[in-house]
Amino acid sequence: MTSPRRLSLVTDEVHPLPPDRKAGALRVAIATQDLIELNAHFGSARCFAVYEVTPAEWNFVEAVEFDDVSDESGTHRPEGDDRITRKVSALKGCHLLFCLAIGGPSAAKLVAAKIHPIKAPQPQPITDVLSRTQKMLREAPPPWLRKVLADAGVRRKKPFFQDEN
Repeated sequence: MTSPRRLSLVTDEVHPLPPDRKAGALRVAIATQDLIELNAHFGSARCFAVYEVTPAEWNFVEAVEFDDVSDESGTHRPEGDDRITRKVSALKGCHLLFCLAIGGPSAAKLVAAKIHPIKAPQPQPITDVLSRTQKMLREAPPPWLRKVLADAGVRRKKPFFQDEN
């Protein structure tokens, strides 16, 4: 059992560390095997690419990597050997998690940690996932995303209706 490895951008005087979370940004984790595509199930993901997404931009935050992943055989491990809790703990601070599939117990643990799991129908480039997330933020977010935004402390301007008479 090894701890997750966290890989992030190197900083220097020119490129300082970003703030904990940019105001108004959502932290989005994407289950991936190669850091290029959303192409992994939650339990078998070797890596999660974490980005901050705003309506205007997205920025890479870190990659969280795991050695001990599910082989998707459907068999459970011995009592006390819990890979899922380690993954959920490593994703603390994220608001959304995109993956190809996720089991009920894993989804429940994510929701309890205030991370909203989203299943994608097929593998796709990470940039496509981030672009669609931005589009949802710019336009009218669906009710589930409005709840995530409220829980994340992201306030949206309410529409202002004014008579034009």
